[in-house]
Amino acid sequence: MSTPAVPATAQALPAGTRSSAQHRNRTRTIVRWASPAVLLVLWQLGSAIGLISQDVLPAPSLIAEAGVELIRNGQLVDALRVSGVRVVEGLILGGVIGVGLGTAVGLSRWTEATVDPPMQMLRALPHLGLIPLFILWFGIGELPKVLLVALGVSFPLYLNTFSAIRQVDPKLFETADVLGFSFRQRFSNIIIPSAAPQVLVGLRQSLAIAWLTLIVAEQINADKGIGFLINNARDFLRVDIIIFGLVIYALLGIATDAVVRAMERRALRYRS
Repeated sequence: MSTPAVPATAQALPAGTRSSAQHRNRTRTIVRWASPAVLLVLWQLGSAIGLISQDVLPAPSLIAEAGVELIRNGQLVDALRVSGVRVVEGLILGGVIGVGLGTAVGLSRWTEATVDPPMQMLRALPHLGLIPLFILWFGIGELPKVLLVALGVSFPLYLNTFSAIRQVDPKLFETADVLGFSFRQRFSNIIIPSAAPQVLVGLRQSLAIAWLTLIVAEQINADKGIGFLINNARDFLRVDIIIFGLVIYALLGIATDAVVRAMERRALRYRS
């Protein structure tokens, strides 16, 4: 794939202006990384001089020590494996449902008339409020946790897929008619490349919802996973482990979002 050409306006900028812009970009990058570090230093200092109670908010060093403890005894690795499987299973199930229904509704007005109204009604329900029903229907094992994640992730993918297909440039379909494209050729050569960037935006939203849903789902009758570690730490008043578990949730969300963002940039380059 060829490297995108530098815009003519950027080439026309004087060397001093380009240097100044690069300096501002480097400064912003330094500030972006320095601000969390300064916050951690202030947090540590506040804990050291007694401004912040260790019972309420342990120092970052204590939270890091708790994390090292969990890594050494193997609990963190086991918890990550279990929680990761739950998210992947829920994401695959919800993704298939969301993208499948979104594609069907986007391609057919008749399907939209029959499928979209009940989907919009279900979307209006707070899916985390369905936890008591899911426990009654599916028990307290793995199934309700995976289904909750699947329910949460399906709607952003459904809406973005539906919208992306409907926003495909009509001129592309006119060109396909002239060239005599079959439905399969239209779908693979026009619809998928055009809709992919927006579908990936829906995937980013779904990943955020997946981790949020898992945080809540794993607080209920879980005997494994990161949520179990947090619940167990609550029983023993280990605030440091609770905060470390929340940090792990956040890092997992950031990491998966970064992966999808990279896929999104690649899809945009392919589309262009």
